Amino acid sequence: MNNLEFSDLEKAIGYEFKDKSLLKQALTHSSYANELKIGKSGDYERLEFLGDAVLEVVSSEFLFHKYPLLPEGKLTKLRASMVCEPSLAICARDIDLGSYILLGKGEEATGGRLRESIVSDVMEAIIGAIFLDGGMECAKKHIHRFVLSDLEDKALFYDSKSTLQEVMQGELKKEFEYVLTGESGPEHDKVFEVSVMSGGNELGAGKGRTKKAAEQQAAYQALLKLREKGYVSKKY
Repeated sequence: MNNLEFSDLEKAIGYEFKDKSLLKQALTHSSYANELKIGKSGDYERLEFLGDAVLEVVSSEFLFHKYPLLPEGKLTKLRASMVCEPSLAICARDIDLGSYILLGKGEEATGGRLRESIVSDVMEAIIGAIFLDGGMECAKKHIHRFVLSDLEDKALFYDSKSTLQEVMQGELKKEFEYVLTGESGPEHDKVFEVSVMSGGNELGAGKGRTKKAAEQQAAYQALLKLREKGYVSKKY
């Protein structure tokens, strides 16, 4: 990665690294480190470990103050919705983080740049790198800007399947089902396409590396449409 690409990413995240090697390490997948024979210390996994811890502390503090009446169980559930793999992957897409990741040839060929597990890990590694480079306040600012936003939609996404069931069977009194509409890719790296159907109509569609992930995305899209029509309350 050249300095220009570093600059582009730094502009996207709104933070300029004093130590550029930290940013490069945060973007280095183990497959790339193996190809260059730089060892495990050169990939993002240690920074991911650190970033995960920083993210948990900052998100916990944020929720503790924002929702003073919520009990521990609901706070834990809400925090999980914000820092789960799909949510972090969505945050990563907002800054096109996937295009900056350094991958080995094999991982690149099998679609690693778009894999949620990888981009969410890199998102946490970036947090860890910012923490080391600029301290907790800089990391906190980054987390508030890119992770602790759109909480309503993130909570809706996290609970999408159970919420859709509650709305459809409770409020609307309608049956629905998830229908596998397609799958592509090699056996070890498939992409599944799923639609939520009710009465012959498609309510929402989604894609994912697993059928469950595709169903979650489809349920979320269905809920967004139902919310626009007033069938889903703002508590979701």
